[in-house]
Amino acid sequence: MTNIASRVSRLISGSVNAAIDAVENMSPDMVMEQAIREVEGAIAEVRAELGRATAERHLASKKLADNSGKHEELGSQIEVAVAEGRDDLAGAAISRQMDLEAQVPVLEQTVADASEREKELEGYIDALKGKRAEMQEELKAFKARRAEMPENTVIDASGNPSASHEINKAVDRASAAFDRASGHAADMLGSSTQDAAAMAELKDLARKSEVEKRLAAMKAKNA
Repeated sequence: MTNIASRVSRLISGSVNAAIDAVENMSPDMVMEQAIREVEGAIAEVRAELGRATAERHLASKKLADNSGKHEELGSQIEVAVAEGRDDLAGAAISRQMDLEAQVPVLEQTVADASEREKELEGYIDALKGKRAEMQEELKAFKARRAEMPENTVIDASGNPSASHEINKAVDRASAAFDRASGHAADMLGSSTQDAAAMAELKDLARKSEVEKRLAAMKAKNA
């Protein structure tokens, strides 16, 4: 019972986010589904224990009823033995009655303990069912939030992009590299534009100079 109580307490008070943080290589939804399965396993275990407690109470109650019937039967036999002068038989029957009477407090305590344990276990089951419903709602909400995220985005249990996840780290690194490359390309583009303008101006000057040179040559030829 102590182990079951400890396990139930851990599951009820546990946080899905804490469980996810503790698992590096599993997606949050897989961790949440595993946690739900663990709760369901605990429910099955507590139900099995509840079945044993119920059976124990039933057996103890039946034993009490049987002993009560035997006690009454022995009482009748004792009366007959006394009437027949068979004190030896009457004494044996009385001794047997005393044995049965000695069992009564033990059996009654067994019934009381089993009943108390049944109530406790039923409370555990109700609490675990409530926790399972809560976790199922969290998983449903998580999947809904993830569906709204851009493709390939990995999110944590709260539905936010998970900066600690390796895939998102890779995305972050790629984005940073892209930004650097874009900035570098922009710098290069700016530099290239300036160079192209200078080259165009130089080409125009050379063309104008060639035109003037040829014009001068033509003038000299015709002079």
